[in-house]
Amino acid sequence: MRLLLVCLLMCLAGAAPQPRVRPDILIYSGTTGWRHDSIPAAIHAVEAIARTRNLGTIATEDPAIFSNASLKRFSVIVLLSSTTDPKDPKSEWFVGERREALREFVARGGGIVAIHGAADSHYRWPWYGRLIGARFAGHPPGTPAGTIHTRAANQPIVAGLPRVVRRRDEWYYFDDYDPTSTLLVTLDPSSIGDPDANPNPIAWTREVDGGRVFYTAMGHTTESYSDPYFVRHITNGLDWVLQGAASKPAIQPR
Repeated sequence: MRLLLVCLLMCLAGAAPQPRVRPDILIYSGTTGWRHDSIPAAIHAVEAIARTRNLGTIATEDPAIFSNASLKRFSVIVLLSSTTDPKDPKSEWFVGERREALREFVARGGGIVAIHGAADSHYRWPWYGRLIGARFAGHPPGTPAGTIHTRAANQPIVAGLPRVVRRRDEWYYFDDYDPTSTLLVTLDPSSIGDPDANPNPIAWTREVDGGRVFYTAMGHTTESYSDPYFVRHITNGLDWVLQGAASKPAIQPR
């Protein structure tokens, strides 16, 4: 009888729930359009943020990573200034099964962190525009100092960020901005000499087909990725996206 009890306890122990596999982050920085010099610094910064959360990262510029089999290991994809050429349809790498793989990744709760030039990409795929929440339209010359305002003060994603800050960057303007997004940061156009009095959207969050998306238009300069304000900004965005991914069913072991 004692032997039977020991065997039963051993079986129950073996059937204990397995811990959730730690999420991995895919950093994709492939470009067929404008190439940003800040990409290496940006990769280093995202990797450093991930290490503070005990998360693994893989950085690649090979679009073949976008397959259903490959994406199953990741909880978050960072689209890092991954531009295409708006004048050349052949520059777009999200085609065929790669499109379906990305859509399925989002549908199962995978998160997207999209930085700067990620909005300057895949103009011929309407779903991609909906994913990001806007299309890059242009920017003033250079990287002037501009005044930005933090919105959504009651949202944890802006925790630790000053309400108003002045910093240098390349300030994007957008077409087709989706006002259903939760706006996080705006630029005062007059602060860079633009006569427009309307605040310009700079960063936002949205939920698309079951997945969380954080987009920031900042991050053009190499210096951005050692700027405490901007590092905190993308850290908060990554944390918010990860929280959404963590609420979904556990990732299967590789």
